[in-house]
Amino acid sequence: MDHADVTAAAGRIAPYARRTPLLRAEVDGRPVVFKLEHLQLSGSFKLRGALNALLGGELPAHVVTASGGNHGAAVATAARLLGVPATVFVPEAVPAAKAARIEAAGAKLVRHGAGYAEAARAALAEAGSAGALYVPAYDHPLVVAGQGTCVAEVVAEAPDVDAVVVAVGGGGLAAGSALTGLPVFAVEPTRCRSLHDALAAGRPVDSPTDSVAASALGATRVGELPFDVLRAAGARSVLVDDGAILAARDRLWDEFRLAVEPAAAAPFAAWLGGDIDAEVPALVLCGANSDWEPAEA
Repeated sequence: MDHADVTAAAGRIAPYARRTPLLRAEVDGRPVVFKLEHLQLSGSFKLRGALNALLGGELPAHVVTASGGNHGAAVATAARLLGVPATVFVPEAVPAAKAARIEAAGAKLVRHGAGYAEAARAALAEAGSAGALYVPAYDHPLVVAGQGTCVAEVVAEAPDVDAVVVAVGGGGLAAGSALTGLPVFAVEPTRCRSLHDALAAGRPVDSPTDSVAASALGATRVGELPFDVLRAAGARSVLVDDGAILAARDRLWDEFRLAVEPAAAAPFAAWLGGDIDAEVPALVLCGANSDWEPAEA
């Protein structure tokens, strides 16, 4: 995969996806750029990969996927935009806000299993028996290229940005970002660290998923394709604890009135902690599908 795949994806999805804005700011005396991808249709960047997966070949008669929430909402929304029926399998403990968004987009919601892996196995079986297209959450070239369009917009609009900082679950957004040519800082919770553990082992391995951000970043194993892309690109792994993630989420609201889910605040937490070696980094605020509501002042 290379930058041409991202360029092709950008052309496919342009009639359907939002081109989300950038916000330049100074925090603690340092410049930073926020990519406001939580304003994307479906509430997260994942709409980009879902659209590219559906548009990258013959439009399917039916689409099936599994998700911790955001990918499911993205596939449901993409399917509605393109007039395709969708079925989304989610873990039984899926956050209510994410389940509601999936159903609101018109997809059939199926709760199955304690975690994403169990939901994915059931979804694959359903897709096979129904002859439907299964859209993986992250381990697919069309999905990765679609996610890369998010940071391609940053490159086009902010040429002074010298690195991108993204949260990592299965690795699709981080890998797509790496295809744009910018250095990538890949941020994960300390107890939800599939990429970090894979880089240490030299290959994808199973990893625990115990974090406030697990509904979005809770892949038990980073994708094979994202891992290969990120390792080849020399992506740098950064870990942040849950307390720092929640503090960063609250600060985004307090200072900028940006309401995001915990996963989206992980890059800001890493930057606030001094773990990002860049002059003008772009932090991707990747999603806003959360049950959290800011406290009243």
